[in-house]
Amino acid sequence: MSTSYQVINPYTNELLDEYAFDTWEIIAAKIAHLKSGRKTLEAIPAYARANILRRLSELLIEHSERFAELITRETGKTFSDSRVEMTRAVNATIASAEESRQIAGEALDSDAYAPSRGKTGIVNWKPLGTVLCITPFNFPINIALHKIGPAFAAGNTVMFKPGPQNTASASLLTQLCYEAGFPENTIQMCVPDIPDMAQLIAHKDISCINFTGGTAAAHAIAKSAGYKKLLLELGGNDPLIVMNDADIDSAVNAAINQRFATAGQRCTAVKRVFIQRKSYAQFRDLLVEKTNQLIIGDPLQEDTFVGPLINRKAALEVKARIEDAVNDGAVVLTGDRIEDAIVHPTILENVSSESEIVAEETFGPVIPLFAFEDIDEIIPLINNSAYGLQAGVFTDNLSIIKYLYNELEVGTLAVNDGPGFRTEHFPFGGVKESGVGREGIKYAIREMSYLKTLVI
Repeated sequence: MSTSYQVINPYTNELLDEYAFDTWEIIAAKIAHLKSGRKTLEAIPAYARANILRRLSELLIEHSERFAELITRETGKTFSDSRVEMTRAVNATIASAEESRQIAGEALDSDAYAPSRGKTGIVNWKPLGTVLCITPFNFPINIALHKIGPAFAAGNTVMFKPGPQNTASASLLTQLCYEAGFPENTIQMCVPDIPDMAQLIAHKDISCINFTGGTAAAHAIAKSAGYKKLLLELGGNDPLIVMNDADIDSAVNAAINQRFATAGQRCTAVKRVFIQRKSYAQFRDLLVEKTNQLIIGDPLQEDTFVGPLINRKAALEVKARIEDAVNDGAVVLTGDRIEDAIVHPTILENVSSESEIVAEETFGPVIPLFAFEDIDEIIPLINNSAYGLQAGVFTDNLSIIKYLYNELEVGTLAVNDGPGFRTEHFPFGGVKESGVGREGIKYAIREMSYLKTLVI
């Protein structure tokens, strides 16, 4: 078992730092500290928690450029992408502050059903206890605030477990939480080695697991968690549908921005594009043209659009899927080049629906194109996926919109936008292997709370 880990810059291969994993003794002490913090939080009213979160949003703004540079060095995300992430992280924190003041229960009369009992039920939301927040590498600060903000707003203490790659940015975030007014026994950060993760998840004083990441890890979490509350935001195989009446330029821009940004490493990225046949050639040719104009390379340069994947191994896995698709008959329209951890944006057509690059979530800048005549052709192809996160459609036909909304097995359908659409206060999550529960600040607060009833 290793006792330390290294963080390597995905673009330069520079060693950024080396850290020690938290031992189980350290982790157990932090859990006990957080358990004591539940009483601390009971004495902090909602308005005070809101003020702390608001102060945190101000500190995030103050340190935004520092965070953006850290994120880019840790993950290879372009500097512009990292700045967008910080804007969203600030918004998530502000929304958490606002929603902390709005946590409302209800009063119920008992006379709705005979016999009348002359009682009233007072129903309120209460915090679960200690929430283990597990975050991925690709949006290390935004996703962290989508978990920490609502958890704290609801009155929970937080064990924050970032991806090891993000240790520096996560440590800074934890520091700023303390500076904003989080008592130290209400949020703690830990980075355990894998053998200790199962023990952490199973610990009796962890009340809830809030996880964003891959399906395999989620299965392992569910196996260890027992009866704890689970909030799981997992992968997606998200389709973009382009109808004949679509604004083709806008649809192409959505495909590029929601697939090639972050080097395609998003659960909501455009993974499959279905274009109605009359518009297929126009969409394809414009997509290839605009893709070939993208600047690829150093993520710290202001005009870079596509940087590296998180590491060379991830890039090789994407390249292998492209090669397998080509061996199955796919045609490469552009791309299919790899430089260290950079995969050049790749567009494929004539792709078999059985190819792994289509059938599974592919975490990289690859777009397979499919032509279709009638909308009924593609609904089974889309729904056949194990995932059901989000979908996008470009059309002004209300009948088509309503039909897709009812038929597609997804958590969200975005109209005249791609499946990557997300805003902080909308519910976010999927069906099937895309997860359990909903994020989105108000909804996440409820997920990390329980209903308690007083009958008087």
